Amino acid sequence: MLHCIWRSSSFPSARRTLSSPTSVFSCLRKPFNSQTIMSDKKRKARSAAKEPSAKQQKLAATKEEKKGRAGGWLQELLEQQRTEKKEMKFNDKRLRFLSDTEKIKQGSEGVLYWMLRDHRVQDNWALVHAQRLAVEENLPLHVCVCLHVPESELSTLRHYSFMLKGLEEVAKECKALDIQFHLLHGSAGDVLPGFVSDRSLGTVVTDFSPLREPLQWVEDLKKRLPKDIPLMQVDAHNIVPCWVASPKLEYAARTIRGKITKLLPEFLTDFPLVEKHPYTATRTAKPVDWDKTLTSLQLDRAVGETEWAKPGTKAGMAMLESFIDVRLKLFDTQRNDPNAPALSQLSPWIRFGHLSAQRVALQVQHSGKSAGQSVSSFIEELVVRRELTDNFCFYNKKYDSVEGAYEWAQKTLKDHAKDKRPYLYTREQLEKAKTHDKLWNAAQYQVVTEGKMHGFLRMYWAKKILEWTSSPEEALSIALYLNDRYELDGQDPNGFVGCMWSICGIHDQGWAERPIFGKIRYMNYKGCLRKFNVAQFEKKYCPKNL
Repeated sequence: MLHCIWRSSSFPSARRTLSSPTSVFSCLRKPFNSQTIMSDKKRKARSAAKEPSAKQQKLAATKEEKKGRAGGWLQELLEQQRTEKKEMKFNDKRLRFLSDTEKIKQGSEGVLYWMLRDHRVQDNWALVHAQRLAVEENLPLHVCVCLHVPESELSTLRHYSFMLKGLEEVAKECKALDIQFHLLHGSAGDVLPGFVSDRSLGTVVTDFSPLREPLQWVEDLKKRLPKDIPLMQVDAHNIVPCWVASPKLEYAARTIRGKITKLLPEFLTDFPLVEKHPYTATRTAKPVDWDKTLTSLQLDRAVGETEWAKPGTKAGMAMLESFIDVRLKLFDTQRNDPNAPALSQLSPWIRFGHLSAQRVALQVQHSGKSAGQSVSSFIEELVVRRELTDNFCFYNKKYDSVEGAYEWAQKTLKDHAKDKRPYLYTREQLEKAKTHDKLWNAAQYQVVTEGKMHGFLRMYWAKKILEWTSSPEEALSIALYLNDRYELDGQDPNGFVGCMWSICGIHDQGWAERPIFGKIRYMNYKGCLRKFNVAQFEKKYCPKNL
């Protein structure tokens, strides 16, 4: 599921309902007698038996199409589509130069794509652009990843295993395409300038993340890279590039929706194929021992790998295929029920860049037409709501702080900061799911063991942390810590905005004032009882010994 889009589906804005126009038929009047009525009925029955309605025909066609699909149909379809679309143009609006110089250094021996956020080969605008630059200059193409593990409680086996196993797939695909893949150890500012000089690389292309640390890594590289080497950035993560969608911080989904929607015809296009590269490097990349690399990292191994989510683009495509075939039709009506299999489950693959959100949108629109309203509901979350989170983090430097909230929200939280709390829990108690609330404990236990939590429950979960801790600042700090440590899709703009929405009212409005929450939207256990079968969820995820 895209369960990283926390708030969008659960409190939808009112939809206008369009009723179908009434058809008017003219008919010939006949003498009123029982024989005429009976013959009319027989004719209608025979006609109905012979000619199924348009709706019945459509349903039958859809069933036949799905019946005919074998597992792996999506991968086969994409291979065909990419071959057909391989001459697709690159939109220069996706690109921005970060250096003063824009021309590739003459006499260089290659082009480098520094893979930062988007860990995939196909459906990657940054790699598409890097390959085209290399082909234009008759140069080899290199891809590198800088592996840097901060000393932090957030550096877990769960996250780094998923990332490295996805990169192992990238490396194999690069090798098959005669693209050199390099795994460098250290931060970009420390290792990339020397690598570029040693390999005589003439330009550096990278992708885009709005978060503080990646932006700083790019800035460090910019300062240390030789002045005659161009550094350019391609937004390969958003469908509409973040800086194109809006030049400023947007207040809510309603203020950015029209801007993104207007640009979709220009940007929601198919991808050209990343092909076998025609120019071979004289110095090849050093092979990577992936198992040894993962074993050598200083990680918190108490937060282990998940069983349900297998890393890599192939596994992500399989999950997308199952969503289109099985769950998409339920998305519009059942996405707020944590017990229902209605969500896409795609957020880990999108977060690590194993899947392109643009590819997901294209395939849901193309292959999921029979799902009706679910398609537009899902696209709203995948595109508008998700890209709004990148906007927030890019234009608000305090995206993970109460100080980053709107003035009304800061004031109301401050006014109620000293209100008496019904319960007070420490971070350790919350982390171990030791509260009085079985539903909250079940949600926390699920995220610890499975690395995921349903989007509706994420909102309830975060709002209860505000209610059960001593201050909004402490609540936000704990919510972000638990989200980023355990959620497989954590440490991402969606997570920051999800916590900020729940605790600080970001992208929301003021509500009726009440203790502790002030004007921040309130959620409670009784509301959950009205939404879904709470007992069923508690029974599944709340261990008896908690």
